[in-house]
Amino acid sequence: MRAARLALSASQRLAAADAVALHLSKLEVLRRPGHVAGYWAMGGEVPLHALLVPPPPFVYCLPALSEKRVLRFAPWRPGDPLVQNRLGIPEPDLAVASMLAPQDLDAVLLPLLAFNRNGTRLGMGGGFYDRSFAFLSVETRAAKPLLIGVAYAFQEQAALQAEPWDVGLDYVATDAGLIRCR
Repeated sequence: MRAARLALSASQRLAAADAVALHLSKLEVLRRPGHVAGYWAMGGEVPLHALLVPPPPFVYCLPALSEKRVLRFAPWRPGDPLVQNRLGIPEPDLAVASMLAPQDLDAVLLPLLAFNRNGTRLGMGGGFYDRSFAFLSVETRAAKPLLIGVAYAFQEQAALQAEPWDVGLDYVATDAGLIRCR
């Protein structure tokens, strides 16, 4: 999947970004004030810049690594300063006290390598998102934040197996449409 994403041309990635933004606009949580976390696209991931033009009603946040291998989320606007974290991913240059905890978000847009329609997500292998959102057990799944995977349609893999620690997705937005999981 990594190689397939990287093989896409810049114009294909930009077209996918526009399509994903259009599909995400159908979700009420992205049409109102609140806190929505995204990601800085790396390695061919679907870019999220199209969500930010024109400026959305929500506060856009980017993930930041913490010492405990969980994520915090920092409000960010285009042009705000960024620093590279220990994995080489840009994140906002803010004090930890200025960041939000995962449970303070209304929605999270998650990058992925593969997904299925049951909401199983194959990430990059670090487990940061699963650790950060472990509080969203099956019993509390109606609690916020809404977890939305972002992918190219070709990343769908029906045979993905969920592990006990995997936190399921509520939706997956692809260039082909919006999928409600489970």
